[in-house]
Amino acid sequence: MTTTVIERKWYSTREVAEMLGYGLSKTKMLVLTGEIRSIKDGRNRRILPRYVNEYVERRAQEAEAGWAV
Repeated sequence: MTTTVIERKWYSTREVAEMLGYGLSKTKMLVLTGEIRSIKDGRNRRILPRYVNEYVERRAQEAEAGWAV
């Protein structure tokens, strides 16, 4: 028997909040300010996995740059 794994194409703001360990309101603010890119889908915002990865990588680079000082 073959098992098929379906990869998510995008996440809701709530799912991203859970992934990052942030509160929903903080995550919504990051989306509204453009710190985490998103796509408008009807009345909802959707966040591509690569957008989450970009945000995490940017935050890691900022932290590493702060350590170099």
